[in-house]
Amino acid sequence: MIPRYTHPEMGRIWSDQRRYETWLLVETAAAEAMAAAGIVPADAARDIRERGAFDIARIEEIEQATQHDVIAFTTAVAEKVGPSARWLHFGMTSSDVIDTAQALQMREACDLILKDLRSLAHAVRDRALEHRHTPIIGRTHGVHAEPMTFGLKLALWFAEIGRDIERLERARETVSVGKLSGAVGTFAHLPPAVEADVCRRLGLEPAAVASQVIQRDRHAELLSVLAITAGSLEKFALEIRGLQKTEIGEVEEPFAKGQKGSSAMPHKRNPIGCEQVVGLARLIRGNCQAAFENIALWHERDISHSSVERVILPDSFIALDHMLRRFTRIVRDMLVLPERMRENLNRLRGVVFSGTVLLELARKGVSREQAYDWVQRNAMLSFAEQRDFKGLLRSDTDIARVLSPEEIERAFDLGEQFKHVDTIFERVFAGVESVV
Repeated sequence: MIPRYTHPEMGRIWSDQRRYETWLLVETAAAEAMAAAGIVPADAARDIRERGAFDIARIEEIEQATQHDVIAFTTAVAEKVGPSARWLHFGMTSSDVIDTAQALQMREACDLILKDLRSLAHAVRDRALEHRHTPIIGRTHGVHAEPMTFGLKLALWFAEIGRDIERLERARETVSVGKLSGAVGTFAHLPPAVEADVCRRLGLEPAAVASQVIQRDRHAELLSVLAITAGSLEKFALEIRGLQKTEIGEVEEPFAKGQKGSSAMPHKRNPIGCEQVVGLARLIRGNCQAAFENIALWHERDISHSSVERVILPDSFIALDHMLRRFTRIVRDMLVLPERMRENLNRLRGVVFSGTVLLELARKGVSREQAYDWVQRNAMLSFAEQRDFKGLLRSDTDIARVLSPEEIERAFDLGEQFKHVDTIFERVFAGVESVV
């Protein structure tokens, strides 16, 4: 069953209609290639091109008797073609059609995901530039670390999306292969030149060698890339969820007028979009594991991979397409709260600048170990007594003997903390056109 969140473009690619259309494309290209090679009559190839058609209801009716989908398909098409249909599917085996046609579907689906990824990259870039210098506390182990900017978080996302695009472009090439080498890959009934011609007509590369099927390490690579991309989205969504916690409150995913967060608690504004992204990432990872299981088949082919792919390919592409579209909307419209970010940055009364003070003392000749002890004892005192860290440093006789009040003040300067942010942005967004 196609999920209700399926976008029409992606749904069309994995519909029965499109599946049979691609089968017919392969059969037609094969007939024309064989006619060009003098294997079948030219008028037969013309008839298959001009009259070849199908009715899904008729295919399903025939399949009830044959229990074989490709035979049901070719029989239904033959009824439309007429006498020339004896040359339809000539010298071919079912997987010649299924695997070559499936490559067309996977390529189409990859193109749509690449379009989605570039839209997301564009949205992330815009928000990153908007918040290039918006201060926020950096967190390591979930604990306040040092100041950074919100734009840097988004620049990190952008760079990863770029890698997702590169991986998917490579995987698209990996699966864009066809085969017409017959039941065990020997070309016993059709020469390799026909396969090459068919693949050329369809814009595919011929597999250098195949058994009855195109090897499933290719499909596993593609599903791995989809799972990694879903993992990227999961990471981004998890960050928004974390920053939307009531106690943090620095970012919120969009909450539309009239939207409801809870059936029991009218005040709730829950990050349900991000939670959905996280959940669907788990589904795609599971499908990736199934793709790994499909690599090993008995001898030249069994059918154990077929039923699996009828689920994992459409489901993974449909889910990822939905995740990308939804998360792109979240990024574009998410509520960013710079004042709350500043409030949280200051929540620990300045101790997040302890590392800078440590380095200033070291520059003045204090051993690192000694400097660490001096700074740490003031940080712990700030925690224990909820006192201003900067004031404690100024009052500490050991530190005051080494650092002037002006030097202590400079250690708390956000401008110093962020002096290389523009350089990072130049590195991340150089040649950005290749991504967006």
